[in-house]
Amino acid sequence: MKILVTDGMDAGAIQALRDLGHEVVEQFYAPEELGKALRDFDACVVRSKTKVRANHIDEALGGRLKLIIRGGVGVDNIDVAYAEEKGIAVRNTPAASSESVAELAMGHMFACARYISIAGCTMREDKWEKKAYGKGIELQGKTLGIIGFGRIGQKLAALAKGIGMDVIAYDIYHVDGIEEKLGMKYVELDELFAQSDFISLHTPAINGKKLIDAENIAKMKDGAVFVNTSRGNNVDEDALLAALESGKLYAAGLDVYAEEPSANHALYSHPRVSCTPHIGAATREAQKRIGTEIVSIIKNF
Repeated sequence: MKILVTDGMDAGAIQALRDLGHEVVEQFYAPEELGKALRDFDACVVRSKTKVRANHIDEALGGRLKLIIRGGVGVDNIDVAYAEEKGIAVRNTPAASSESVAELAMGHMFACARYISIAGCTMREDKWEKKAYGKGIELQGKTLGIIGFGRIGQKLAALAKGIGMDVIAYDIYHVDGIEEKLGMKYVELDELFAQSDFISLHTPAINGKKLIDAENIAKMKDGAVFVNTSRGNNVDEDALLAALESGKLYAAGLDVYAEEPSANHALYSHPRVSCTPHIGAATREAQKRIGTEIVSIIKNF
């Protein structure tokens, strides 16, 4: 097979594909060039930067393209139904980065609770703001509400239980036996908002109404911490910023944004925001696991 890798991949996985006899081309294509380029490849591997839309698939039809792989969990950057309708298979690597994203979400929770991000920034400005940032909060004994209780949510729950947090979760699917296994409880969404000291969002992209909007923020406990390592377009950023400004929310930890790279300077520079540039799966270990899973997908395909 001739395989296009547009957004980078673990070097060991690329070598493994070449050892299997495949030709691998590492190159990013601008949106207006992507569709035509895809005609020359049997498979395409993307991460979050490359968007494969219906117009790209239309341009690729009649060529060699048979498989699109998303190196990661969400596939909202690919028009999956349209691709499969046209006979092009779509796969992803849902398990490979769960630990990395869960650990980053936990890191943001700590950073928000103890002002780690802003306190570090002020020290680099030669300021000693011990009084300003000496009134943090602890995670132990607090309630964590997880919205979206798939692989990542379950990993986060295990981490949170390990430091003494109570865990509740909302999901449209309930996994049998998991409440006893992890020591957590499924609740309805409004109940989660009302009870949680920390809320972590782990849902795929939702079309239409934003899940975290002014109405739902108003249902949250006063002084709650909100963390998002899933998809930025699930959050009304204006409503989130207003809640931080008013003190309704204590802090927010953000790895994803409505627009990426984010242009919302007022949000990501807010002193009560811990921010990272969409690096949830960006660990060495996760990239190796993603690469291994991609190799396996291609071999099986």
